[in-house]
Amino acid sequence: MKSIQSRLLIMLLIFIILPYFLSVFFIYTYTKNSVEQHELENSRDQLQKNAEELEQYFDGMIDFPYILYRDPDLFRIFNNGFEDSIYFSPKTMEKSLETFYLMRNEIRQIRFYIDKNKESFTLYNAMISTRRHQPDFLDQSPIKELYTSDLNYLIEPPRPLINYNNAAIVPKSDKTMVMTFHHKITDVLSKRFLGIITIDIDLGGYARICNNLVQGDASSVLLIDSQDRVLYANKRSLIGKPLPEGEKQRLDGNRSRQDDDILLSKELSGSLNGWKLIKITSSQSLYEDVRKTAYTNILVGIGVGLLGLLMIGIISNRITRPIAKLSSKVRSIEGGNMNVPFDDAREDEIGHLESHMKDMMNRINSHIDREYKLEIENRKNQFRALKSQINPHFLFNALQSIGAVALRSNAPKVYQLLTSLSKMMRYSLQADQWVRIRDEADYTKAYLSLQTERFGKDVSYSVEMDESILDMTIPSMILQPLAENFFKHTYEEGYSSAHLSITGKKHEEYLYFTVENDGPGLTAEELQTLRNHIYTPPYEGTYSHEHIGLKNIRDRLLLRYGQSAEMMVDSINGKGFSVSMKIPIEVSPIS
Repeated sequence: MKSIQSRLLIMLLIFIILPYFLSVFFIYTYTKNSVEQHELENSRDQLQKNAEELEQYFDGMIDFPYILYRDPDLFRIFNNGFEDSIYFSPKTMEKSLETFYLMRNEIRQIRFYIDKNKESFTLYNAMISTRRHQPDFLDQSPIKELYTSDLNYLIEPPRPLINYNNAAIVPKSDKTMVMTFHHKITDVLSKRFLGIITIDIDLGGYARICNNLVQGDASSVLLIDSQDRVLYANKRSLIGKPLPEGEKQRLDGNRSRQDDDILLSKELSGSLNGWKLIKITSSQSLYEDVRKTAYTNILVGIGVGLLGLLMIGIISNRITRPIAKLSSKVRSIEGGNMNVPFDDAREDEIGHLESHMKDMMNRINSHIDREYKLEIENRKNQFRALKSQINPHFLFNALQSIGAVALRSNAPKVYQLLTSLSKMMRYSLQADQWVRIRDEADYTKAYLSLQTERFGKDVSYSVEMDESILDMTIPSMILQPLAENFFKHTYEEGYSSAHLSITGKKHEEYLYFTVENDGPGLTAEELQTLRNHIYTPPYEGTYSHEHIGLKNIRDRLLLRYGQSAEMMVDSINGKGFSVSMKIPIEVSPIS
């Protein structure tokens, strides 16, 4: 016999190319990690240095307005206002303001707000605008935030330059991106609020510090504040805007790898607490030389691999083709074709396998035919078992005759009982049909009426159905067998003080029926045995006449509604017995 295993071993020998590719992979990984560690150390040192420079730069900008306290002329204006200051000299004041403006090259515009007179004016290109009365100045955001807090300054993210006082000295063409510093001016001794200085600076100063981290197009830099707003980025469209959610996820953690990028982050301290300086380096550029070497080796390996693949293709065509055909036959069986032809003429393992599968399918088809016939017969037998509980065909005509005799004998009570029984016989002819809940309830009441005559007026029961469900349809004879079960296990066994309650209601898309009594209950073992019997799937388990009414009701619900219908039995601490049914309203019954 020819062995498929020996053929596969020959084919596997061809794959000597695998160790070659593994060696290329390991060399590439090792070199890549070495280069990465070296670059990361350099980047961390550079990031630390630039972070310190940024802290010094912004500390200088934050402390810059405090020069005002050393200029008596300017401070008097904040303290006393313009007109109220006896020392007010326009020329001196203009000279002081120009000097103040020119002390930092990056300043684009300064706004002074004097709380004494509720006035503000601006400086642009060392030129002073006219004063403007602004009584609601402190209500502006973020001025209000600074004024109502204990902070001495507040920094706004970059935005286009704004003409604060609508002064002609600021041209409309100037759309320079600026960062804004708002400083609160107070009297040092009395802590009295004197005004606000707003300074707009261009981004060039701290942008140069950030750009020291950038090395061509292979890397980029981000500066974000504690509220995740972008203060600087290589991508100009991000500056001044909230950090996109995707970028937040990429920057989560001190160092991470996303999309072939290496991310390094440094959190700033001091007055910039919560700010982050982030360097993003592309691994594509970092590992370019390593990749070139790896690609050369891979191309050589691919050439060798193609030759191997050619040999594999020739050999596998003769070895694996029968396996593919057999797999196709198995998939056909999974699709429902139980009559797939098998070729058992081969003399190798495939031939033996097809021969065994052919025998197996013949046995399976034989079992399916037998089980299908048994299932149909079981269904018929169980329906017959339910109908056999009350079969009115042979009694109906006799009851009419007896009723006539009862009337002639002046026995109307007997006639009334015979009429009720006759109605029950006529209704029972509708077994396995759809009936209104109203008719099912009337049928059950008629049965209870007959039982009352049998056991006397001590019989206690109640039937309550919501008016809204009376005209809905359900399978016939699902309530009366439960009432019959009540009398069988109470009054017929000498327990005459039990009460039977039958209720029906609707909730959402389901009907709920409950049949319960406070008579003798079941022990935990008896209840579990009962559940094991009635919860056995239809046509499974051993056939038994014990509790056949409960099982038949549940099986009929499953046959008509599937798993959407439920039936539960319970006995609380051995006291009483209840049956609950849940039936869908809108779901079409299973035929």
